[in-house]
This record gives sequence, structure tokens and C-alpha cells, in this order.
Amino acid sequence: MYDLLVVGAGPYGLSIASHAAAAGLSLRVLGRPMASWRDHMPSGMFLKSEPWASNLSDPEGRWRLDAYCAEQGVEAGHGRPIPVGTFAAYGQWFARNALPPVDERMVTRLQRGCGAFEAVLDDGETVRARTVALAVGVLPFVEVPSVLRELNPTLVSHSSHHRALDRFRGRDVTVIGGGQAALETAALLAEQGTRVRVLARSPTLRWNDVPPPLERPLWDLARSPHSGLGCGWRNWFYAERPGWYRRLPETRRVRVAASALGPAGAWWVRDRVERAVEVRLGQEVAAAYGTGGGVRLETVGRSGELTSLDTEHVIAATGFRATCERLDPLARDLRADLVPLADGSPSVGRDFESSVPGLFLAGLTTAAGFGPAMRFVYGASFTAPALVRGVRRRLRAGVPGGRIPVPGARADLASTAGS
Repeated sequence: MYDLLVVGAGPYGLSIASHAAAAGLSLRVLGRPMASWRDHMPSGMFLKSEPWASNLSDPEGRWRLDAYCAEQGVEAGHGRPIPVGTFAAYGQWFARNALPPVDERMVTRLQRGCGAFEAVLDDGETVRARTVALAVGVLPFVEVPSVLRELNPTLVSHSSHHRALDRFRGRDVTVIGGGQAALETAALLAEQGTRVRVLARSPTLRWNDVPPPLERPLWDLARSPHSGLGCGWRNWFYAERPGWYRRLPETRRVRVAASALGPAGAWWVRDRVERAVEVRLGQEVAAAYGTGGGVRLETVGRSGELTSLDTEHVIAATGFRATCERLDPLARDLRADLVPLADGSPSVGRDFESSVPGLFLAGLTTAAGFGPAMRFVYGASFTAPALVRGVRRRLRAGVPGGRIPVPGARADLASTAGS
């Protein structure tokens, strides 16, 4: 039996595993390293975050993105976007060097069993562990607007469903959304000869500014410090003090996690969009149905005007929503024992332990607990050491079979989980 089972081999899972291995825990890591980056992002995309804010986390800080890029002869300077393919290869390099070998089999079911957790793998084998870190990334939480969900899958897809966009060459595609995924997807489509438009509810598009130099006058830094999530004191707080963020009232944490660092395009994609992509702003899809040659979208403008649009395919770049019921492959009784916050995401304690003793969560699922940084790679550097401390604490205390006592319906778990 293992001390820790890490389910997921993306930036959070690999970072957790590196810290756990350094702490001397016996562990197994399950999942295909960097699978979502390798299989669900088209060639030609770039990281939105700065290279220095895109490191996976190991205790010694040895296996950094800039070290990998230097080894490969790739520039990783401030203000120089890194290709997604390079970042995915970096994650695989990190996995080879910073932790024990990864078992690339997938977990089909995670359940309780004989005082421990049992993970049933895709080949039928069962692996047992005293604690589990669930770091499943964003793919289980794909959010498609309800008005599009009844369309045939050949007519509508989510932006994360595409490893390549070649099949849309020469066709007509409508991308729904106003954030980076929508805008970069639309730019790539236009550049390959697709007739493409962006449809967004917002009356305007937001664009991130070109980042200022890292070396700036002290007065400028004091007014607007750098952080892993961008410049400014608010972003600094989100990026550098997740533990403080967790002390905010739940209602405020949930609201900020949903609204902070909202949809915006990177500065380096703006010109590519503005010169080649039709953009329809202030439009919301009210109805959608299949036609002989594709999809008809009925839209409503901000002043109530109705319009219709015919297109061959719709790509919903509409983000992700991490809720307890979407936490596959948890067994039903485990999901039922998770305490949800107001937005439906699971509550976690100070060490990322959920209300199920021994079950730890990482990544997007913890954004309402620890802040917007958990939506980005940057949050792994805080999560990994804190979660491993919690695992060690839980192992010392033993893993009881029941649920952590929670006072009240919407407890913070501050004094219970991970204690």
C-alpha cells in the first residue's frame, strides 16, 4: 500500500509528486504526463503567462522552465511567449527528472476500501493508498452553454477538444467567448484559411497590456509590483498570498474566484485578431439548432434586438466549472461526502484536504478556497508543498473511515481538514 496516490500528471500532479518524493513518501503517480497540454491544445498556441511564472515546482527549484529552455536552446525571456508545445515537453522533462517514473494508466474509479483508498485502473488492476491527491486538471469541468448542449457533436465542440484545427480549413466556424482561448483559437483558424468570427456577450474585448520590464524604478515597483499573475497589488495578493486569501469570508472568496482575472486576450494575439477575425460583441446565443449544412444561431443583443447567424460549426471557448458532481472518477459516496461551497466547488482545509479524510484536491477545484492563482500553473508552487505537509500530517494521525466533522452547512474546514 502506498502512502500517497497522485491522480493526474499535469503541472499540479507532477509538482505534488516531486515534493512527496523528496519528503520520503512512498507514492504512485497515475496519468499521462501533460496530457491536456499535448492532446487538447492546437499547435501554434502560446502560454499566456510569463516564462518565469510557468515553472513546475520541485523542492530545490532545480527543474525550472528556463533550465529546460537553456538546455534546448530556446529563449525563455520576460515578455517572450513560450509555445504550448515547448511547455508540454518541459513538463515531460520535469517528470523524467524530478519524481519517480509515472504510471501512464488512467484511473476509472476511486473508492474506499478496507481503511484506505482503492483506485481501479483502466486495465482492471487496483492500487491501494492511504491518501490521495486528486489533480485532474480542467478537462473534467468543461462548460458548454446549455443552449448548445443538444446539438449534434459534429456541429459543436469545446475549445479544449481540439489537438488540431486542420479539419476546419476552408469552412465557416463561429467561436463563442471573449477570453484568450476564444481569441487565440479564432486567430489560428483565420490564419489557416477558415472563415471565422467571434461571438461574445461583452460589449468590448479586453486586452492585457505588454508587460513592463522586470527591472523598474523602485517607486514604480512600489506602485504596481510584478507577480505571477500580472502587475498590481491585487494580482500580487492573489498570486503570492493564497494562504491569506483563504481567510477571507466564503462569499467573497467565491465571488472573487469567479470574477477576478476575467476574460482577456494576450497582448501578442491582439493584432492577429483585429486584422483577420470578424468580432460580434454584445451578443448572446438564445437558441441553436441544426440545419442541413450546419448550425443556425439565434442571438440577442444588449438592447434586445434579435439576429440569426448560419455557420458550419460552433466552438465554445466558454471555460470550465469545477463542481463536486463533476469530480470523476470519484465513487458516488465519496462525492456525496464532499462539502460544497456556494459555487458548487469542494471546500478544502488549509492543507488542501477535503471533507473526506485523506482525500486532497489541487488545481481549479480549489480556486474558491485559495484564489485565482489556482487556475494557473503558478499556483502549483504554493499547492505542492502545502498539500504534502497535509498528507504527512494525515498519515501521522491515521486516516479515519468517516467524514471530517463539519460544524454547520457551509463550514470553512479551517480547524478540521488537514489538522
